Amino acid sequence: MAASELYTKFARVWIPDPEEVWKSAELLKDYKPGDKVLLLHLEEGKDLEYHLDPKTKELPHLRNPDILVGENDLTALSYLHEPAVLHNLRVRFIDSKLIYTYCGIVLVAINPYEQLPIYGEDIINAYSGQNMGDMDPHIFAVAEEAYKQMARDERNQSIIVSGESGAGKTVSAKYAMRYFATVSGSASEANVEEKVLASNPIMESIGNAKTTRNDNSSRFGKYIEIGFDKRYRIIGANMRTYLLEKSRVVFQAEEERNYHIFYQLCASAQLPEFKMLRLGNANSFHYTKQGGSPVIEGVDDAKEMAHTRQACTLLGISESYQMGIFRILAGILHLGNVAFTSRDSDSCTIPPKHEPLSIFCDLMGVDYEEMCHWLCHRKLATATETYIKPISKLQATNARDALAKHIYAKLFNWIVDHVNQALHSAVKQHSFIGVLDIYGFETFEINSFEQFCINYANEKLQQQFNMHVFKLEQEEYMKEQIPWTLIDFYDNQPCINLIESKLGVLDLLDEECKMPKGTDDTWAQKLYNTHLNKCALFEKPRLSNKAFIIQHFADKVEYQCEGFLEKNKDTVFEEQIKVLKSSKFKMLPELFQDDEKAISPTSATSSGRTPLTRIPAKATKGRPGQTAKEHKKTVGHQFRNSLHLLMETLNATTPHYVRCIKPNDFKFPFTFDEKRAVQQLRACGVLETIRISAAGFPSRWTYQEFFSRYRVLMKQKDVLGDRKQTCKNVLEKLILDKDKYQFGKTKIFFRAGQVAYLEKLRADKLRAACIRIQKTIRGWLLRKKYLRMRKAAITVQRYVRGYQARCYAKFLRRTNAAVIIQKYWRMYVVHKKYKIKRAATIVLQSYLRGYLARNRYRKILREHKAVIIQKWIRGWLARTHYKKSIHAIIYLQCCFRRMMAKRELKKLKIEARSVERYKKLHIGMENKIMQLQRKVDEQNKDYKCLMEKLTNLEGIYNSETEKLRSDLERLQLSEEEAKVATGRVLSLQEEIAKLRKDLEQTQSEKKTIEERADRYKQETEQLVSNLKEENTLLKQEKETLNHLIVEQAKEMTETMEKKLVEETKQLELELNDERLRYQNLLNEFSRLEERYDDLKEEMTLMVNVPKPGHKRTDSTHSSNESEYTFSSEIADTEDIPSRTEEPSEKKVPLDMSLFLKLQKRVTELEQEKQVMQDELDRKEEQMLRSKAKEEERPQIRGAELEYESLKRQELESENKKLKNELNELRKALSEKSAPEVTAPGAPAYRVLMEQLTSVSEELDVRKEEVLILRSQLVSQKEAIQPKNTMTDSTILLEDVQKMKDKGEIAQAYIGLKETNRLLESQLQSQKRSHENEAEALRGEIQSLKEENNRQQQLLAQNLQLPPEARIEASLQHEITRLTNENLDLMEQLEKQDKTVRKLKKQLKVFAKKIGELEVGQMENISPGQIIDEPIRPVNIPRKEKDFQGMLEYKKEDEQKLVKNLILELKPRGVAVNLIPGLPAYILFMCVRHADYLNDDQKVRSLLTSTINSIKKVLKKRGDDFETVSFWLSNTCRFLHCLKQYSGEEGFMKHNTSRQNEHCLTNFDLAEYRQVLSDLAIQIYQQLVRVLENILQPMIVSGMLEHETIQGVSGVKPTGLRKRTSSIADEGTYTLDSILRQLNSFHSVMCQHGMDPELIKQVVKQMFYIVGAITLNNLLLRKDMCSWSKGMQIRYNVSQLEEWLRDKNLMNSGAKETLEPLIQAAQLLQVKKKTDDDAEAICSMCNALTTAQIVKVLNLYTPVNEFEERVSVSFIRTIQMRLRDRKDSPQLLMDAKHIFPVTFPFNPSSLALETIQIPASLGLGFISRV
Repeated sequence: MAASELYTKFARVWIPDPEEVWKSAELLKDYKPGDKVLLLHLEEGKDLEYHLDPKTKELPHLRNPDILVGENDLTALSYLHEPAVLHNLRVRFIDSKLIYTYCGIVLVAINPYEQLPIYGEDIINAYSGQNMGDMDPHIFAVAEEAYKQMARDERNQSIIVSGESGAGKTVSAKYAMRYFATVSGSASEANVEEKVLASNPIMESIGNAKTTRNDNSSRFGKYIEIGFDKRYRIIGANMRTYLLEKSRVVFQAEEERNYHIFYQLCASAQLPEFKMLRLGNANSFHYTKQGGSPVIEGVDDAKEMAHTRQACTLLGISESYQMGIFRILAGILHLGNVAFTSRDSDSCTIPPKHEPLSIFCDLMGVDYEEMCHWLCHRKLATATETYIKPISKLQATNARDALAKHIYAKLFNWIVDHVNQALHSAVKQHSFIGVLDIYGFETFEINSFEQFCINYANEKLQQQFNMHVFKLEQEEYMKEQIPWTLIDFYDNQPCINLIESKLGVLDLLDEECKMPKGTDDTWAQKLYNTHLNKCALFEKPRLSNKAFIIQHFADKVEYQCEGFLEKNKDTVFEEQIKVLKSSKFKMLPELFQDDEKAISPTSATSSGRTPLTRIPAKATKGRPGQTAKEHKKTVGHQFRNSLHLLMETLNATTPHYVRCIKPNDFKFPFTFDEKRAVQQLRACGVLETIRISAAGFPSRWTYQEFFSRYRVLMKQKDVLGDRKQTCKNVLEKLILDKDKYQFGKTKIFFRAGQVAYLEKLRADKLRAACIRIQKTIRGWLLRKKYLRMRKAAITVQRYVRGYQARCYAKFLRRTNAAVIIQKYWRMYVVHKKYKIKRAATIVLQSYLRGYLARNRYRKILREHKAVIIQKWIRGWLARTHYKKSIHAIIYLQCCFRRMMAKRELKKLKIEARSVERYKKLHIGMENKIMQLQRKVDEQNKDYKCLMEKLTNLEGIYNSETEKLRSDLERLQLSEEEAKVATGRVLSLQEEIAKLRKDLEQTQSEKKTIEERADRYKQETEQLVSNLKEENTLLKQEKETLNHLIVEQAKEMTETMEKKLVEETKQLELELNDERLRYQNLLNEFSRLEERYDDLKEEMTLMVNVPKPGHKRTDSTHSSNESEYTFSSEIADTEDIPSRTEEPSEKKVPLDMSLFLKLQKRVTELEQEKQVMQDELDRKEEQMLRSKAKEEERPQIRGAELEYESLKRQELESENKKLKNELNELRKALSEKSAPEVTAPGAPAYRVLMEQLTSVSEELDVRKEEVLILRSQLVSQKEAIQPKNTMTDSTILLEDVQKMKDKGEIAQAYIGLKETNRLLESQLQSQKRSHENEAEALRGEIQSLKEENNRQQQLLAQNLQLPPEARIEASLQHEITRLTNENLDLMEQLEKQDKTVRKLKKQLKVFAKKIGELEVGQMENISPGQIIDEPIRPVNIPRKEKDFQGMLEYKKEDEQKLVKNLILELKPRGVAVNLIPGLPAYILFMCVRHADYLNDDQKVRSLLTSTINSIKKVLKKRGDDFETVSFWLSNTCRFLHCLKQYSGEEGFMKHNTSRQNEHCLTNFDLAEYRQVLSDLAIQIYQQLVRVLENILQPMIVSGMLEHETIQGVSGVKPTGLRKRTSSIADEGTYTLDSILRQLNSFHSVMCQHGMDPELIKQVVKQMFYIVGAITLNNLLLRKDMCSWSKGMQIRYNVSQLEEWLRDKNLMNSGAKETLEPLIQAAQLLQVKKKTDDDAEAICSMCNALTTAQIVKVLNLYTPVNEFEERVSVSFIRTIQMRLRDRKDSPQLLMDAKHIFPVTFPFNPSSLALETIQIPASLGLGFISRV
């Protein structure tokens, strides 16, 4: 394919740029071979002429199609080169916020400098078990791949994490370890991870320091091995460290610091425990002030010190050792302040009593003089003698620094050793995964020995990486049978040889170190002489003779020779070490033991591998006489050996590579610096991987994927049945150069750029098709528009012509109208003139007539006013007389009415005292006073007679009084009239005079009154009009207010309804949360129980011979047994010791309040028993006193009396038993009153609770027995009729004659005595009862009297009130009284109902017992007794012929029943052949029979065995869906049966009368129902787990990957990490597979008879699992976020909804669980450009969280060029609109979430008596009753 085909107009290319490294441009014209200049158009709008290199004539790199931008794998790019890689990383990092990207086998991780929510446990679960290419790139994917390969290939693994300082290496390693800890399933994984992470503060404090690039730079490397056992669970870890930068202890560059620990010590110097260290400010020590930057911004060294000490404590380093570490570190600081003074050029001395040295000696516990001497001298040894030679000041200073570095290195190794001891595990290691946290390639302005070693290590690692990549490529080609051609890749072996070979850099360095007068300059000259101009990788700087340059794989690095020799030798004098070894400080000599002990804290691991050797200089034992040459091995030699061991370890494992990139040097979040990124990509080998891939066939497609993608380039005749041959034929036509591709067995391999060419052809073909479609559609639209316009034009013409015609007609009408208007106007003018004249005439007439009328009116008015004056005067006189008369009459009326009111009051009082009134006020009390009614009636009769007499007398008295009063009134009137008549004459005369004067005044005032009247009338009319207006306004305001009130009422009603709905929803949510919490606790309890059982079985298998006499019961099982046990009597004596003897470590504190309550309850029980005993004693006394009346009563059978005495003795024995048990309780409380014994859950506590429960139940039973016996005796007494005394005596004589034995006579005599006593006691009890009744009646009479008096008082009070208040008060009083009476009656009714139900149950039991005893006693009764035996009302149970719905079995057959019915039952056969829930019905019928027999032990045993057996079955076959579904259905049915036949009214509503007869009679199994409900919850949760395990492998493949609608989505090009194909193979799952599985689940549950509501809950849970797993995978897979995939998902969801409709499960809530998935699919398909689109998305996606919406938008990837990516600004808009939404920050849904389950009551209509037991169950030993 020629370049002219690719470099055409509008093609995009990359050109170099000094600022952005690479810049994108577009060709303005086609390139032709031979062109030297390319015309380009830059993205910023500028045009540019790009000149090609005249030598190479290389064209600029082509840019990949937009469809490939942002790929997960860089190897998927069609054009593999540096700008493509850089641009892809930038787009993913900046636009999509994705920090991980694959580059072949390498994971590139860019530090975001921001906390991201992508490391939670939900993400770990999502990546667990997935293939590396099936999910988006992540550190968890690499960890999962390593873990999977370790388990699959039985080969150790390594994860190599490298990068610059600050790139995030440590964080990546930490997350990898967290992943292993989570997925390994180890019981101690958290401890191991916590300990490894707890070592970070320690290792960072002693191994990290501030550099110019990083405030927390690791100055050492580490390799952490995480060990696993045979089950691949974490058992421990081991850490290796290497290449500690010791020189930093004594020297720091500008703006750098020493190791953090020194500054932490100085910051904590004021602590009391640190006073002895005599520390100060960091600037006061030479070793901490050289960098000039003692403080890091934002870091508190004092707090970091506290974290370091806390971590030391966690890892088991004691306080004494910690203080020892700090003493040594403080000593190093003080040693740095030791100063030397020169005596001459070859000797020096230390000032006397030098304070820093004395402090150092005190801290180290060494002799001051000795240390002072050997710091200024050294020992030289010859063959014959040993000399002590002084040293110069410079040599002494170097020796001091070397000693400080050596001490620090030893201490560093000692701490690492203790960390490894804390992480070590005693279990044998089976395999391991190593995590290598290693620094990347380094280059600074000044590079020294440390950078040389680091870059040397990176050369070795890069060589290993290149070989591994090359090996994988070769394996892939060989696997696909591609002809192998050698790929030319960069081999850095020459560079490694330059460093480590013979006469290499390190070899020459070691040789120079051995020379007595070797210096850095002489070593540099040797390097120049050996390698300059001989090795192409070695160069000499132009302006320096003390430096050299090495061409590394990443870049050229210039090293300064100064300091190389000193750092390589790392000389420490033997005499100084000896002084330290002789220290009195015990910890210090431990650091200087022999090499194997002191410097190998990471020595041989449990797997037996050789450890990585320590880098710091090691002291080897010298021969006698050896002086300064104690350290033979140089640092370079040790590092080379250490590196070889590391490479051996890595080569023995399968490596996985993580390359960490630092995006910028300023730690800005999501800021990408292209220059820094390219520099690191070159250094870490990513670009080399790209180059190796590009050299071969980087693009690889399966034949099916190629066919699916490029089907559009084929014609119909090209498509054959064989996909492989079809692809070959098409490729031969499309790409003529056969070297550009190769056909493998399963894949097609393409050279770089070929996929882009195919994509271009595909896009051109699709573009041509789109143009044709557009042409056709546009023609159709325009034709349609033309026809619409033509039709509109015709319509417009029609309407215009009509309009013109209407206008002409309108003109004619207007003309005619104008004539008519003129006619009428002229007539109007003439008529108006006539009206004016007529009106003037009428006005004149009116004025004249008015004048005459007014004169006439004035005359009439005068006459009328005179009459009015006369009328008023006469009226005034009459009114005066009338008022006086009225006043007198009113006075008489008042007197009379007062008298009548008094009489009425008397009547009311009398009426209030009457019984009839009382009966009216107390309706319903007649039943209570029936016995008093007769006496009250008689008294009422007498009272009525007296009242009648009294009424007659009062009538006579009233009539006489009326007569007298009338006479008196008549006399008074006559007297008053006489007085009035005499005074009237005088008054009339005076009045006449006054009237004359008044007449004159009246006439004068007449006019003024008339004027006032007129004014008043006008004002009144005005006022009336104003009032009318105000009234109108008020009415309007009233209507407005009414309207507002109505609206407010509606609003308030709606608000209240909304609040009510919200509160209801909130309560439902809280209920669901509480239910979920409870069910989670049950789940955890069952898990722990299973775990305990497993451990117990393991212990049983491990321990062959158990210890004799020592048996320990599982606490969990014992607790279960106690849960399922309900006792009505005290536990057996054998049971008590086993419960009380519990291990002492399980004791908990005593609850004193509970203890006091129990003591109080014991006291009450004792009092009740004492009362019962007193009552029995009284009975005995009454029987003794009744001897005197024996002859007056008929005799009763001796057998019955014997039975009653036996019953009494039994009661006495039971009471004694209860007394003994209470004494035992008191004794147990007194003996074991320790808090830990009597606390809840302790043995004594359980014993106490069980005994108290049994005692209380026994007392209740005994009380009921006494009551029943008493009723039996009363009924027998009533049944015995009085007989003739002679007959009785005759019978008695006959009986006596029949008794031939004296013993029989004595027995008969005793029986008679007992009979007499019994009769006497009955008489006395009857007498007492009558007296009690009489006393009660007297009390009732007294209370009635009091009530009557109270009613009278209330009546008197009411009479004083006004009528309305009186009525209201009486009503209130009556309501209160009736309410109180109703409440009392309701309480009595409830008590009576409870008593009746309780007595009915007990009557059945005791009637049965009495009947059995009578049958046994009848055999001993003589025939004479039988003849005259009276009929007693004791009920004898009659054997029913019909079945009672019960099953009887023997106690010893219980295990057989459980075995056949539960343990060995096959669900498949039962579900198909028998009725659903048959085992539950059989078990309940057995429980019914045990309840019928009143056998609580049998009930308890059967229920406990049933529950435990179901648990065993589920534990054994818990993975079988049919088994779990079967027992869930039967457990629920058993639970419903216990409710349906419990006898509780709430559960008996739907029962038939026959079913109500089958209710349980003796036991309340409510607590067992709770236990069964908990068991059902556990089974349901297990069923959900089984469902999840079955569905999980199908969901992703069926819902996401499989193309249900073929051809909708095209496959994008993929890289080395191949994803699962979307084309269905034989082994893949489809949507049909999921639907078939759902049908299977549903049919099985229906066959087993599961409740419909429960089936709905299971289906809801299944759909939630499907939706959650699908959405989680969608959020973690960039290739699935496309428009076409959204359509596929919506189609799949519609199929699931159709399945719900077919099964009538749409109301189950399952559809709502798919709402997040539906909205995510809609989000993929909606338009995503404008603000309106953003608003629509925010309102549509209410079931998705903000994080999920943003994630989908970031992951949205166009599959075709016609789709567009979501812009960053649009995503920011979405985030701004959703910032106020309060939702979870969690990205993924919790796929493990289980909705709380409920079991609605579902009664069965099946009659128990109709159930038949099939013979196939093997239950022949049980029988129907």
